[in-house]
Amino acid sequence: MDELDLDRLRAPLPGATAVPEGFRSGFACFVGRPNVGKSTLMNALVGQKVAITSNRPQTTRRTVRGIVHREDAQLIVVDTPGLHKPRTLLGERLDSLVRSTLVEVDMIGFCVPADEPIGRGDTYIARELAAQRDTPVVALVTKTDKTDRKRVAEQLLAVQELGEWADIVPVSAESGENLEEAAGVLCAHLPEGPPLYPDGDLTDEPDEMLVAELVREASLEGVRDELPHSIAVVVDEMTDRPTTAPGREFTDIYASLYVERSSQKAIVIGTKGARLRHVGIEARRQIEALLGRRVYLDLRVKVAKDWQRDPKQLRRLGFDQQT
Repeated sequence: MDELDLDRLRAPLPGATAVPEGFRSGFACFVGRPNVGKSTLMNALVGQKVAITSNRPQTTRRTVRGIVHREDAQLIVVDTPGLHKPRTLLGERLDSLVRSTLVEVDMIGFCVPADEPIGRGDTYIARELAAQRDTPVVALVTKTDKTDRKRVAEQLLAVQELGEWADIVPVSAESGENLEEAAGVLCAHLPEGPPLYPDGDLTDEPDEMLVAELVREASLEGVRDELPHSIAVVVDEMTDRPTTAPGREFTDIYASLYVERSSQKAIVIGTKGARLRHVGIEARRQIEALLGRRVYLDLRVKVAKDWQRDPKQLRRLGFDQQT
């Protein structure tokens, strides 16, 4: 898991050309309790899938950066894990990651779903954000397509009572309603400055990381409630075949899915391997769309006993102290 190095990321692009007067650029962190639509909203703003999504809480485990290009601004959205009461060492590190990100960005988007009552988690995060006095916070009332206009209006008022916000914007990532307006509001709170990424870049995540996340996303669907938190994915090898003809490029990917117990391994594999085959088919479809080429995907399920609580296992799986 990456810690933001904004000093490096803010360095001018080599060979950068002049930008229009008043152009804005910077980083916005999306924060909220688990499963409020942060990743889905980032993907919608970027216009392409750069973060995995699921109805399972704590799907996001890393800071994923998505780049929104506009004529008047470049917005880099930093999607973070949902803030929650941690029960494992991994959970503690995820919460630490969110808090360290909050103090690094230019602005914060506080996501609260329109279709659920304000809860203790929302109130807790609102209190945390009140301490960010030097960073503007825009409240984003998400999932407005999930309820009626009356309920959205009531939620806007309830969110207003939670704290002092630079703006409050209702938005639906699924339907696109108010999406452009939300992007404009977020960009308006960025500092003036040149673009930080080349035109056309949508994320700075390495392909191996994106592939691992797509495999994990496919593995989350249809498994028991307790399993999603126990699944981690590592790409062991990813190489392009040198013998393929132009236009018929092929990439070989070998990845490992780690669970914490042998009983979980049996669930992920499924009867006669049926579940794992389904995961492979769905993940391969998404990976081929990402890479723009055919893919051979080899998946193996391994046991890393109680990895969420073991510092050595966390480090081996990429969840180190600087996550």
